[in-house]
Amino acid sequence: QVQLVESGGGLVQAGGSLRLSCAASGRTFSTYAMGWFRQAPGKEREFVATTTRSGSNPTYADSVKGRFTISRDNAKNTVYLQMNNLKPEDMAVYYCAALVAGRWAYWGQGTQVTVSS
Repeated sequence: QVQLVESGGGLVQAGGSLRLSCAASGRTFSTYAMGWFRQAPGKEREFVATTTRSGSNPTYADSVKGRFTISRDNAKNTVYLQMNNLKPEDMAVYYCAALVAGRWAYWGQGTQVTVSS
């Protein structure tokens, strides 16, 4: 079992920055990859970024590449999403998820990111 709790969302002006955090508990954190996803109103949940168990080889959606950075601190059981140069189209509820047994098996409750233009 893995429990995930996101934090760090909020209201920011376009061009601004936010850093999301996702604190994990339960299963040993370094044994599973982590990802960030988002869901905007009226849209399906979409992939944002992933990081491997060690934090190497991050992957990003094309829409956030060069602006967002995913990282993790295995000593703190936490994964981060640094979001820079935010755009109105980045506005969504952001979720972290844990990749266990080949699927995104565990999800946090989400944190709202609002970007004003």
